[in-house]
Amino acid sequence: MSEETNEPAAALYESPEDVIARLQNELAEANDRALRMTAEVENVRKRIRREQEDERRYCETYLLGDLLPVVDNLGRALTAAEKSNDAASLQAGVKLVSQQLESVLARHHCTRIDALGKPFDPNLHAAIQQMPSADQPPNTVIMVAQEGYQVHERVLRPTQVIVSSAPADQQAAQQQ
Repeated sequence: MSEETNEPAAALYESPEDVIARLQNELAEANDRALRMTAEVENVRKRIRREQEDERRYCETYLLGDLLPVVDNLGRALTAAEKSNDAASLQAGVKLVSQQLESVLARHHCTRIDALGKPFDPNLHAAIQQMPSADQPPNTVIMVAQEGYQVHERVLRPTQVIVSSAPADQQAAQQQ
């Protein structure tokens, strides 16, 4: 007979006190492992929560770092404007800063919503007025009052637009 077949037989001959002691020891070890695992899971949750809070707190860091040169250049343009009365050079400087700002926004996936001449889309545009137009079909954006922007596909700010309507004489004819 091999030892494997003798082990179950040996277990049958253990005293009840030995069995209880062995089971209590196994139970204590299992409880200890469970407590350690619970503590480890809780530590992981706390670490993830801290990391998420830090990420939320500092998520703008890259954008703000990219904006600082724009702020610097705007300050330089203002300083140059104070020293010189040349409006053309001030306009050129401000135009360069504006282009730099647009570039920073584009790097961060913030793009202007193209609206002029497009059909009105309530998901992208906020109509602030309707104006009769013989040049454009009804519900076409004929003027942009304030530019809108989106980050990836999410609208950050809708474009405020003036939308065309049918000319007054066509509206009167439709009402009759």
